[in-house]
Amino acid sequence: MTILVAQVDQRPASIPPWVVDLQSFRRWACSDEFPQSGWYSHLDGDLWVDTSMETVTHNQIKGEIDSELLRSVKIKDMGKFFGDRMLLTHETAGLSTEPDGMFVSHDSLAARRVELKQREKSVEVVGTPDMVLEVVSQSSRQKDRVVLRELYHKAKVPEYWLVESERGLTLELLTWQPQGYVASPSQDGWVQSPVFGKSFRLTTSTDRSGLTVYYLESR
Repeated sequence: MTILVAQVDQRPASIPPWVVDLQSFRRWACSDEFPQSGWYSHLDGDLWVDTSMETVTHNQIKGEIDSELLRSVKIKDMGKFFGDRMLLTHETAGLSTEPDGMFVSHDSLAARRVELKQREKSVEVVGTPDMVLEVVSQSSRQKDRVVLRELYHKAKVPEYWLVESERGLTLELLTWQPQGYVASPSQDGWVQSPVFGKSFRLTTSTDRSGLTVYYLESR
């Protein structure tokens, strides 16, 4: 297993020597030894490592989208929305990672496309969720835009939400097609989500401290 460290990251990562494949990574990720900061993912035979600190922008965008989708899913009783730090595993795709957010519908649970596996001190989402979210940062660009795009497609995740913040704020909603993900058309920033049955866009304002506030709007 090759260890890939984010290029902007200069701090060493401590990985147990017995973590050598997908199954051993899953055991580590569900144990007390797994780090509570930084990001560690098993991506098709490679261990991707990023121990850099999260930026304010990344934190605020992720928090806004997660909270709004959690509220919407709960109100409509659509299933379960999980914020970050929840392990997603798809064995066929060789994938085990913690998305910035993901949605699992009641239908997917009933059809056993997804299982929520209770571990000793955690829950692992195993299978194909209906939607995953990644907020692109400087250290995760290659992972989010190339590697995970391919692996989420291999796992047949119906919708992949990609948010760009460092090169202009954009919400890109990718829908699964056999040949690859296809971006939903954007009109004035609005993109249609077949999974949630509505359109979304990201907007901003400035608070009284001069800081940027992010909003996930829907219609």
